[in-house]
Amino acid sequence: MENYFEKEFELRYFEMNKYGEASPTTILTLLEETAADHCYSIDYSLYNLIEQKVGWVLISGAMEMERYPTYKEKIIIRTWLSKYSTIKGFRENIIYDENYNVIGRSRGLWVFFDIERRRPIQIFDDIKKKWSYCVEESLNQDITKKIPEVNNADYTLEYNVNRYDTDMNKHVNNIRYLQWLMETIPDEILDNYYLHSIDGRFISEANYGDTIISLTENNIDDNSFSHTVKVDQKSTVCATATTQWRKKYINQV
Repeated sequence: MENYFEKEFELRYFEMNKYGEASPTTILTLLEETAADHCYSIDYSLYNLIEQKVGWVLISGAMEMERYPTYKEKIIIRTWLSKYSTIKGFRENIIYDENYNVIGRSRGLWVFFDIERRRPIQIFDDIKKKWSYCVEESLNQDITKKIPEVNNADYTLEYNVNRYDTDMNKHVNNIRYLQWLMETIPDEILDNYYLHSIDGRFISEANYGDTIISLTENNIDDNSFSHTVKVDQKSTVCATATTQWRKKYINQV
C-alpha cells in the first residue's frame, strides 16, 4: 500500500483510564492529531487554513478497537485518503502496536468548510494534488447511512457548552460528543466492558452557552446503545451515534 502518512505516539499517564489503558477519547484525540500532522506535512497546517477562514469539519465517522493501548505503550497510526469529491473526502486510519499488529481502525467523512459563511466549499486543487490517495478502506462500513434519533431515552444528562468545548472552527469539537455520551453509559457497563465500536453522525452545530442534553437508549442487543445529543433549548439534534461494548478480559481489569 502506498500514499499513506504515519505518526508514532507513546501513551502518557493523563491519557489513561483507571485501568491504565487509553480512553476512547484519547484514541480520537490521537487520530485528530495524526490528521492535523498530515495536513502540516503538505504545507497546509490547520492554522494556515484558519488564516484563510477555511478548515475541515467531520460530519460522520466510525471507530473499532480490538484493545486499547496501555501506559507507555508505543502505537503507530497510519492515515490516508480513500476518496474525494468536490467538497469532501474520506479519511482512513489503522492503529498498530509497535510491532505493526492491528489494534484498531477508523474512518471519517470530512467536509472542507468556509468558517465565516458556515458552509462547504471546494477543496483547494493544490491539496488534492499533494494528497494523493489509495482506494483501500480501513473499515467496511457505510458511514453515510443515517442513524435514527433516540426518542425513548433510558439515561439522560445535561451539560453547558463552555469555551474549552469549542475548537478553532468555533463549534463544539466532535470529541466532546463522545465524552458526553460516555457519561450516560451505566457504571456496570463501564466497569466490566470496553467500547469496541462507535458509529456517529454530526448533524448541526452546538455553540458556546448552549445547554446540551445527552440521551442514551439501551438496545435489544446486549451491551449496545443508541445515542442522541441535542441542544435542549431548541430540541435541535447535534449528533446521533451507536456504541457496542465487549466484555473485558481479566488482564484488562
